Amino acid sequence: MNRYPLWKYLIVLAAVIIGVLYTLPNFYGESPAVQIAGAKTSVKVEHDTLLRAEQVLEQNGIQPMAGTFEMNGPVGAVRLRFESTDIQLAAKDLLEKALNPDPANPDYTVALNLMSATPGWLTALGAHPMYLGLDLRGGVHFLLQVDMQGALVSRYDSVASETRSTLRDAKIKFDDVERAGQAVRASFVTEAERDAAADLLRRMMPEMQFVTARSGDQWQLTGTLTPSAITQVQDNALKQNIQTLHNRINELGVAEPIIQQQGGDRIVVQLPGVQDVAKAKEILGRTATLEIHMVDESPAAQAALASGKVPFGLVRYNDREGRPLLLRRQVILTGENLQDAQPGRDQQTQQPTVNLTLDAKGSRIFRDVTRDNIGRRMAIVLFENNQGEIVTAPVIRSEIPGGHVQISGSMTAQEAADVSLLLRAGSLAAPMQIIEERTIGPSLGAANIKQGFDSTLWGFTAIAIFIIAYYHLFGLFSTLGLSFNVLLLLAVLSMLQATLTLPGIAAIALTLGMAIDANVLINERIREELRAGLPPQQAIHLGFDRAWATIFDSNLTSLIVGIALLAFGTGPVRGFAVVHCIGILTSMFSSVVGVRALANLWYGRKRKLKSISIGQVWKPKQD
Repeated sequence: MNRYPLWKYLIVLAAVIIGVLYTLPNFYGESPAVQIAGAKTSVKVEHDTLLRAEQVLEQNGIQPMAGTFEMNGPVGAVRLRFESTDIQLAAKDLLEKALNPDPANPDYTVALNLMSATPGWLTALGAHPMYLGLDLRGGVHFLLQVDMQGALVSRYDSVASETRSTLRDAKIKFDDVERAGQAVRASFVTEAERDAAADLLRRMMPEMQFVTARSGDQWQLTGTLTPSAITQVQDNALKQNIQTLHNRINELGVAEPIIQQQGGDRIVVQLPGVQDVAKAKEILGRTATLEIHMVDESPAAQAALASGKVPFGLVRYNDREGRPLLLRRQVILTGENLQDAQPGRDQQTQQPTVNLTLDAKGSRIFRDVTRDNIGRRMAIVLFENNQGEIVTAPVIRSEIPGGHVQISGSMTAQEAADVSLLLRAGSLAAPMQIIEERTIGPSLGAANIKQGFDSTLWGFTAIAIFIIAYYHLFGLFSTLGLSFNVLLLLAVLSMLQATLTLPGIAAIALTLGMAIDANVLINERIREELRAGLPPQQAIHLGFDRAWATIFDSNLTSLIVGIALLAFGTGPVRGFAVVHCIGILTSMFSSVVGVRALANLWYGRKRKLKSISIGQVWKPKQD
């Protein structure tokens, strides 16, 4: 009656083994490490960078304990782990000198960091520790306010330029077109010209709504963005700012930064492990711009370049491979004229391409420049920290009208995606300012970990003592099931690579208190069956079966609340909800399946069972 088939015992055993393996990495802690990342968005960190760093260290008699290359989206990073902080500092100095020959213009950022000390055999199995949040590891927290009005102003400036171009192409006379606050206003001499412009612009600009009016002797047309278009502009600005922040924060060597939207116009940035607030502010506020110049490949320019001279009116920049080019100082277009950049493929050759979309002003200028410079090269230059670098320099094959530019050449699909990212996220789409900042020291983070661990441990100990004293052997089964529950919970969080915060530790403690409820229900139900006069084997069987419905209902209601917190909560609330929901599922499995497996294993083979150790069974007195 109370015997599990072998496959059920094997499932429980497998769950225990998996729980132990994936929980173990959390107990090894972290070791001093050095992280290498690109100091410029155009510098790529690849696996060859790891090999180069290991070679530099080996030549100087330093052997890292471990070295890894990781990709975070399009951005790569190299991490090297060492035995002590003294070796870590020496390695950092060596790598900085080797990777950055020019300290004034570094290509790489070599940052001190912490790296998991998990043994290689565990990482080979995919077992990694949970990430620690800001409140447990220390670091800096910023709350950034995005100037959405600035994003709208930029959009209206672009619309005004596009309106002028559209009216000129349609040969409709106008007196003036300008941005007037959060609107675009066009003035006409006659009513017929205004009405013709209104019909044309309503067809060409569906994202705008136009209103006609008269002011003195002028006929006016005022256009504003539709509510959906305003939302789209703000969403695009927020997304581009978040993407740009991701690129910039990579410079700080942060393993798991948290960059997420808060509300409609704010961005939360949490940098665990970073203590240099000034450096973090410098990176967050860094400016990056794009410029398009014509390349001068005349014989005189090439001769000057070969002799190391730069003629008047030209400027020298290097491309991504380090080759020098001479560009004309005149700026054709800037990043302000770029609306979008996406990777794609040429429809005829199927070669990877970068597809650019320019605004109206940029489209008009680009059309004229490409028409007059067929066969010549045009360079796209990215400026960061007052240092310019050529991203790409394609040859102009034909006139390019319409503002849709396709850049192709000898590039892979990944290179096309990287160039698109550089062009799209080279600068912020809207200004931002820091409205809140907090710094949490590593000692405070360690204290938070100790206090959270101690509270959970003492809570578990108190529960174990009470439950064993009250339910005897079944109390011991419940305690082992509770340990199994914690093991599974930590293993699942580690497999999901979740970020553990103080609210997460609170959720673990709460899970312990809620998980014991299921065991109390089971044990009391078994006692009820014994009081009713049923034999012990049948009481155990019915106790587990009849308690299941109550356990399911109570956990389901808690799970619904947890899912609501997960869906609508943000930040710490969401972290609490993740641990809470997973804890409910693991507690149901451990109490119903795990504890029953222990009871069946202990009592199931005893056919003539006369009593069980479940504490005092109070029976009603007979009159």
